[in-house]
Amino acid sequence: MSLVLIPGFMADAGLWDDMAGALSAAGPVVHADLSRDDSIPAMARRLLAEAPERVVLVGFSMGGYVAREAARLAPERVRGLVLVATSSRPDTREQIVAKRIAVERVEAGHFAGLSRAAVAASLHPDRAGDEAMIARIRTMGMRLGRDAFLRQSRLDRVGDGARLSAIACPTLVIAGRQDALRGVAESEELRDAIPGARLEIVEGSGHMLPLEAPGALAAFILAWLGDLPP
Repeated sequence: MSLVLIPGFMADAGLWDDMAGALSAAGPVVHADLSRDDSIPAMARRLLAEAPERVVLVGFSMGGYVAREAARLAPERVRGLVLVATSSRPDTREQIVAKRIAVERVEAGHFAGLSRAAVAASLHPDRAGDEAMIARIRTMGMRLGRDAFLRQSRLDRVGDGARLSAIACPTLVIAGRQDALRGVAESEELRDAIPGARLEIVEGSGHMLPLEAPGALAAFILAWLGDLPP
């Protein structure tokens, strides 16, 4: 069994550095690349084209949308889903406007990565001044670059709440208690709509669970993997 780790908006494989070693105990770890496509379905198709035949998909934030789309496209290949700090809701009008403004600014000027304020707002309040963690997150965005930012900012994040009941594979949902971007209520919606899904909540973490609480996140995932039927 292979684990495919799917990052979120303007994040790359470095998102998982602190937990990839622990997860490798469950099997080979593969990293999905969301930087080259401009829609959730296209990202999911690329993931499936590049992934091993049988996989467990671990999707963080935007990557959770991609993981669910891949499970719908190839249910026979997806043994399980882990949905981390994500949602089934569509972008709000405010989010759409904010992304449009960000795109216009980057098109008109120089790409300087994600702002410090935006990154700090994604963290637990106690980590809002953690300059090393903020720099680490911003560095991922700079590695991905301007074109990836524009593609990911322009994509239409359509809600899939009405289609969650069709997901047939075992599913684990994980939320950060202090996530200000994707609240616990959104994870509860996923748990309640996906048949048999389990919800775990990590205390003391904001949105960036793989960086803020890698040990707790890996422990929840490994325990759940151990319960999967053969």
